[in-house]
Amino acid sequence: MSVEAPPPPLHGTPLILLTLALGLATFMQVLDTSIANVSIPAIAGDLAASPNQGTWVITSFTVSCAIGMPLTGWLSRRFGEVRLFVLSCLLFTLASWLCGLAPNLPLLIAARVMQGAVAGPLIPLSQSLLIANYPPERKTFALAVWSMTAVVAPIMGPIMGGWLTDNFSWPWIFYINLPIGVLASFVTWQILKHRETVRVSQPIDTVGLVLLIVGVGTLQIMFDKGNELDWFESSEIIALAVVSVVALTFLIAWELTEQHPVVDLHLYGGRTFFFGSVVISIGYMAYMGNIVMLPLWLQTNMGYTATWAGLVTAPIGILPLLLSTSLARHMHRFDLRLWGTVSFGVFAAISYWYSGFNTDVAVSNIVVPRVIQGIAVVTFFVPLTTLTLAGLPPHMIASASGLMSFTRYLGAGIGVSLSIALWERRTAYHHSTLVENVTPFSPVTADTLSAIHAVGIDAPIDLAVLDRLADHQAVMLATSDYFYFSAGLFVVLMLLVWFARPPKAARAATATATADAAAH
Repeated sequence: MSVEAPPPPLHGTPLILLTLALGLATFMQVLDTSIANVSIPAIAGDLAASPNQGTWVITSFTVSCAIGMPLTGWLSRRFGEVRLFVLSCLLFTLASWLCGLAPNLPLLIAARVMQGAVAGPLIPLSQSLLIANYPPERKTFALAVWSMTAVVAPIMGPIMGGWLTDNFSWPWIFYINLPIGVLASFVTWQILKHRETVRVSQPIDTVGLVLLIVGVGTLQIMFDKGNELDWFESSEIIALAVVSVVALTFLIAWELTEQHPVVDLHLYGGRTFFFGSVVISIGYMAYMGNIVMLPLWLQTNMGYTATWAGLVTAPIGILPLLLSTSLARHMHRFDLRLWGTVSFGVFAAISYWYSGFNTDVAVSNIVVPRVIQGIAVVTFFVPLTTLTLAGLPPHMIASASGLMSFTRYLGAGIGVSLSIALWERRTAYHHSTLVENVTPFSPVTADTLSAIHAVGIDAPIDLAVLDRLADHQAVMLATSDYFYFSAGLFVVLMLLVWFARPPKAARAATATATADAAAH
């Protein structure tokens, strides 16, 4: 049986246009993981929801994206990489339009679930199509261009999200995808429609897929609504927990015996892959919690506009933009676990720095640590992904990369939910503690009331102002607690990464290209 030879590489204008189209699709997908962060207060306020409920806009996207990722391999073999990429891009554009039109939070979350589900194949297929159509001697250049696109998007996301929210309205953070998605789909199809990959009909693990969706979906809903419903004091949360545990338990048993599993759990039998995946997933969970918490605190407690919150938080991407390519070339000169230790050490130091903030913190004192934190980002994704995949044979790299991306995105969704829950719980605790000390016999209370009266505010409004001041300080103390806890978690990860075995240079080299793709 003869195997059809792959089409020759592209050159000239078609190659440039294809690079731009695939880059735009990658930019659009990565952008949507960060552009909504600074718009949460506006979305929550406009749709009559709390900031806690507003974060469901982020978690619904990340979790549905995580569930869709393991299906990329089967779908691309069944329908062809070109068709799947173009269809995913068009459906992502449609879902973005529906997000902007959503009149209430449930419909917005439903549209975000659709958006995340079809986003799963975009990043792996954009890289695959790029490499397949570049000349062999320029594949490294193609990966570098692809990586730069993925690095720029997180920088632009908060800035664009803030500017669009303040100057237009929050739906425009989704409408901006419409021209990008249509253009990327059209150009890609025009260039690659006669260069489709071989289509192979393979069975799909239907039982595993249903168990995955039910188990992970109910788990995320439990984390999203847990704080609102007082966790296990609620029968709804108990029911969600039971369904999730049962579904995930059956999923593990089923996938270990299935011939074509949707999630290949046998990969966790390798020590390096197991610990590497755990470290990356927990690290990304803490990282996503941080990048959501900071702009939320700045807007709800510090009076920042969405634009300024975006500008203040965006500098975290400066150093990754400048150093990513250089690091990829030289990282194998050192033990990859050392890069992970550096990354988590910087994350821990910056989180500890944040824990010392107060309500008078200057803009410069926020921007400087954000710039430094870029060192942690650039030494986190690519080195640890390479470490995790390095010990695997080449034919297992694609499955392992998909599984690792799944757990990373799942960790992101859980991290955002738990971060907001911890923040709100600590806020309530500090508020009750502060209010307990407000008595007629307290000198601090007397001095504060005198200052309030001095500006013309008399009883009974003065007590409401005093309560607002207590709430303001409670949020600040809760934010400090959160970052202090986050610093401790990163310290634990500094130690945990050393449980992975150091890869041999030859094996590490085989994973470098895949590491670039999985890094974002």
